[in-house]
Amino acid sequence: MLGRSTLGSTAVWSVRCQRRRIFLPAAAIYSLGSLMFGKEARLADAMERGDLHNKNIDYAKEAEERTESRIRALANSRPMEPRYEGHVPLYRYEKLLLFAISGWNSFFHPEDGYNIVQLGEATALPVFLENLKQTMLSDPSGRRILKEQPNITTDILHMDKLAKLPHNTFGYVYYQWLKRENVSPDTRAPVKFIDDPMHAYIFKRYRQCHDFYHALNNLPIIIEGEVTIKALEGANLGVPMAILGGILAPLRLKKAQRERLYNTYLPWAIRTGLSCKPLINVYWEKMLEKDVDALRKELQITPPPDLRAMRKKSGALKRELDSKYNTHA
Repeated sequence: MLGRSTLGSTAVWSVRCQRRRIFLPAAAIYSLGSLMFGKEARLADAMERGDLHNKNIDYAKEAEERTESRIRALANSRPMEPRYEGHVPLYRYEKLLLFAISGWNSFFHPEDGYNIVQLGEATALPVFLENLKQTMLSDPSGRRILKEQPNITTDILHMDKLAKLPHNTFGYVYYQWLKRENVSPDTRAPVKFIDDPMHAYIFKRYRQCHDFYHALNNLPIIIEGEVTIKALEGANLGVPMAILGGILAPLRLKKAQRERLYNTYLPWAIRTGLSCKPLINVYWEKMLEKDVDALRKELQITPPPDLRAMRKKSGALKRELDSKYNTHA
């Protein structure tokens, strides 16, 4: 039989447990109630004071300040301060990731120009850009371009004036090419990931002059025309992305396209790029009223066979063979 002291201890412990079971839920309910009703009381006091919906608060300004704060925080996380408008400094590992991702996307989706743009900057190494800079500094026209740093836009080129030029001028040929291809010089993407401001301008200049090479050589904006121009740029200017494009892009093409490139257009591009004058030094905006044949002769460029005509002839031959095959079948 249990002693009286043991029974007493058991009873005390039981009472304490009951009190604890009652106290804990009560404390939780009290805390929750204080939080809710205290908040309600503070809300009621604020409403009575007229503190809510204060018309003096500039919500747009506050949102703008929050946005600027986030931008500053992001800028502080970069390896350096932006050195020109639109500059996005990248760490070395980010540049490697940009190269890998843009290279992969460019190979499998060459129709997306954004991939090509990113790959171009990812492969634009400082040593290549410095070499282009020295090429420009060694030529009077190149030095003038670096000094004036023109920006090629439709406003600068005066498209209405180009439309009225004599048909044998480079400006008129360029204008007609833009209309036929339905493109505009205003659509060239700005440079963002190149750190040195002068290098960034040189790469921007290279990018903006791309369509002049197309027009001068009567090459359309289709995959074969783009690969040909890239090969020309690679041979003439040493552009890393252009060299990669000339080597890898044909691997994704159809057999007939590869044959045209390997037999006609890539040999022309390499031969012409190595023998003609450095195209980065041409002040194209000053050449618009010049006779197009005289300009080609001055630059030592002879255009390749008409790519549109070759494609049309190849398509007609294929249709003829298909018709004969289907008839005999």
